[in-house]
Amino acid sequence: MYSDKRVRLLDPINLQPMTDARRFTFKKQERICSKLLIDKLFGGGKSHSMVAFPLRVVYLVQEKENKTDENPQIKILISVPKKHFKRAVKRNRAKRQIREAYRKNKYLLLDELENNPQKEVLLAFIWLDNQLHETEAVETKVQNLLQRIAEKIEKERKEDATT
Repeated sequence: MYSDKRVRLLDPINLQPMTDARRFTFKKQERICSKLLIDKLFGGGKSHSMVAFPLRVVYLVQEKENKTDENPQIKILISVPKKHFKRAVKRNRAKRQIREAYRKNKYLLLDELENNPQKEVLLAFIWLDNQLHETEAVETKVQNLLQRIAEKIEKERKEDATT
């Protein structure tokens, strides 16, 4: 039924065969599950925040604790409060939209972090609105936030290089 020919994945942006480094995946290691990391992100006073309605992102750029390559440079947390959506179906849809938008666009931030291999970014996406939005609109907002974070990291890197 199936032939031995392997299907080659194409990069959706430039329609070239994808390398393993450019696979648009979202693995479990990229999620923030540790209470310590969550406390560090929301508690320490060193994190930053920005809004692109209906999303708010809280992020923290820090030195990588574990220098191995198996740990990803970006870890994320997605929160859709029960206060905004009483039904779990709607909360799950909003989380799915954010996850998918991040999965497709995480390289906006990863490309900047290639210049800083010793840095790690913790991200928390928080839903702010009481209504669901179109998937394209959510993706646009996630792109906007990731680009802005990448610009801030680049700016900090250049400031550190000059001092």
